[in-house]
This record gives sequence, structure tokens and C-alpha cells, in this order.
Amino acid sequence: MKKYLLDLTVKAVERIHERYVLIKLTDRNPLPEMLPGQFIEVRVDGSSTTFLRRPISINFIDRKQNELWLLVATVGDGTHKLAELKEGDQLNCLLPLGNGFTPVHEGEKVLLVGGGVGVAPLLYMGAQMQQTGMEPTFLLGARTAKDLLLLDMFNRFGRVFVTTEDGSQGEKGFVTNHSILSDERFDRISTCGPTPMMKAVARYARSKGIDCEASLENLMACGLGACLCCVEKTTEGNLCVCKDGPVFNIKRLLWE
Repeated sequence: MKKYLLDLTVKAVERIHERYVLIKLTDRNPLPEMLPGQFIEVRVDGSSTTFLRRPISINFIDRKQNELWLLVATVGDGTHKLAELKEGDQLNCLLPLGNGFTPVHEGEKVLLVGGGVGVAPLLYMGAQMQQTGMEPTFLLGARTAKDLLLLDMFNRFGRVFVTTEDGSQGEKGFVTNHSILSDERFDRISTCGPTPMMKAVARYARSKGIDCEASLENLMACGLGACLCCVEKTTEGNLCVCKDGPVFNIKRLLWE
């Protein structure tokens, strides 16, 4: 897929949580084709400590509004600078990068499991599934109810089930404790979030013989497979997550 280096215009920056912002970008021309699970690399201007681009998952594409949404966790100086962007600012973006989730086939029952900022790529995947006449099932986990992100958007595209560690919303516990995993059978699982969560989801999928893909969140600096800082050990040797992933079938990962 062709890659683009674009100066996109900031349309809005919405503070949706004390630690997260939703950045909406647009362009004069129609945005390029992008697939669920792919990511972009953004240049961070104005930071004295951020020298490399930051990888951010594609959260959503609104074709009617010609918008690209980025869900950003503000954890360091670079992401805090991104949170300070204002309407009308320009953000230099390299996109789209990496390989996305495998397209869903008609009739497949798919479970999308996310935690924390890892829910980001699952929203776009669910929206794409709905456009093709399929209903995704989302299973989203967080520490508390206030840490659940974009629930109103997820509810627009499919069934939503929730776990919180303190039991303040949904079922108490981790995503792999949710009763839907014992009540229903799925043909495929796609997951993104903290590595321990994804490994637990992978163990569940293996135990049930369910095909499963995980979107890895290794540190990715260049996005093109040149710097080798995002290498993951796989059944095929060491692979660059940014170029060969970030989405991998769990059969390729040496997690067990």
C-alpha cells in the first residue's frame, strides 16, 4: 500500500479523559486508504526531548467529514505536546504504516478485545465490519468505569461488553474473566492492549481452538523496519513489528 507524508490540519482536540485526548485531523484532499490495525507516525514539534516520530494507531476514519482520528495517551513530553495542539495547527504524518487485521469473512462471528488505549484500532475495525453488514462484539476492559474510552462510539457499531477491575461498570475482573467467553462461541478474536492482557486472550483462544490476531505495541521509532527497535521474536525469527506487524496471528508469536 502506498505511503504518504502529509501535513494534516488539526480539526479538533478533545480531552476525553485526564490521560487521553482524541485528535481529529483533516486535509484538503480525500484522505488515503487506510486499513484497521494500521498506524501512522507523527512528528512532534516543539519538544526538546522528543527527536523521533511517535507511532499512533488509526482510531477511526470518518469519510463523510474527511477526518482521521487518533486516540493519544499522554504519558511523556512528546504526547503532552500533541495534546496541546490547537484547531488549525499542522501535524506532519507518515501514513499508513504496517499490516492491519485480516479482513473478516461473511458469516464469521468475531470478538474484538481491547484494554486501555489498545481499544483504539478496534473501533475502526468494528466500523468497517458494520459497513459490510456484520455485527462485531466488543469486549473492553479498564481499571475503573471512568477509564473506559469512547463507549458511545463502540455502541454505534456493535454489541459492547465491559469489565472493570474494581467492578464499577460491567463485570468485575479482567477481560478473560467475562462470562461471554463461556456463554458464546466465536470464530475469531482480534485483540489490542497491554501485553499481559493480550497474552491471556491468546491463551484463551488457543485453549478453545479459536483463530486469534494480536496488535502489538512495541516501541516503533521509524515505522519502516530500519531502526530495529521494535523487533519481536517469532516462529520465523526476529521480525520488525512496524513492518511485519503490528498485527500478528498468535501462532507466529513465541509467547508460550
